[in-house]
Amino acid sequence: MTYGQIARLAGSPRGARQVVRILHSMSAKYQLPWHRVVNAKGEIGFKEESSFLLQKQFLENEGIKLTEHHSIDLSQYQFYPRVDHEGEWS
Repeated sequence: MTYGQIARLAGSPRGARQVVRILHSMSAKYQLPWHRVVNAKGEIGFKEESSFLLQKQFLENEGIKLTEHHSIDLSQYQFYPRVDHEGEWS
């Protein structure tokens, strides 16, 4: 998923940066799958090399293939949760 997708699902369509902050600060405590979240272009958002490489490795370990430009083909890998008849998503 993208940061923006998660923000929209949480009811804050302009809150992508808040999603970044929450994932950064709460992933370890709540075991959030932070490495599965990328920006709207399918790019890993980390500029710092060790974090970038860690996310890349986690994604590749799950079978995600990155392009030569180190991005993810969102048309192939992007997740869209299902919404039930009561508006709840899973």
